[in-house]
Amino acid sequence: MSLEWFDRVSGELQDHLQSICEKYDRNGSMIVERGSKHPRIEFYTELDDNERDYFSSLFFDPYNEEFYMESFEPDLGQISKVILSDIEDIVDAVHESFHNYLEEDDADYEYAMDMDDENDDLYDPDGGEDSDIYEIDVDWETPEVTAYIQDNEVEVTYQFGIVQETGDGVLKRINRIRTADDDLIKDETNFIFSKEEASTIIAMIASHMDSLSEME
Repeated sequence: MSLEWFDRVSGELQDHLQSICEKYDRNGSMIVERGSKHPRIEFYTELDDNERDYFSSLFFDPYNEEFYMESFEPDLGQISKVILSDIEDIVDAVHESFHNYLEEDDADYEYAMDMDDENDDLYDPDGGEDSDIYEIDVDWETPEVTAYIQDNEVEVTYQFGIVQETGDGVLKRINRIRTADDDLIKDETNFIFSKEEASTIIAMIASHMDSLSEME
């Protein structure tokens, strides 16, 4: 087992990444995780709040000495591996990932601007309050599914639905906590995502399941 090829590519990729990001006038960085069973390189951009937004992961199989990326195939319901045989293929794959990331980022920005415009239309200048409340109609495809429960004190459930107007997916998380006074506290959050985002999210989670810890 040798990491010589991995180390050499890691060194070259930083220069290529800088060139790719400069082309789109964006800042891109990478983290090398060398200690894993399959070492990997994580690519990300820095957000305004100093948070990292990851857009691609490149893995290395030290036994076969080959690089690969993972993608989720919705039709097959499984993760596939794309083998990258040389540095040109690797650079092209990272370039494409970054390009797709920017397209999704621009789409999210346009969606947010449209939402702002719709919210502005709801504002009633005479009354100083919204004349109506913007609601999203969701077709819930599943019932609430319990993901975690502990001694009838804490329960976490999830429910999946489709936004009628846009066809986007919705994942609703409900956290219920029963206090010592027998009061029930309910916290609900909704996460909306596109079909393209869903495959990326599933692949990222599946690739890092072994790193997660169980709830205590």
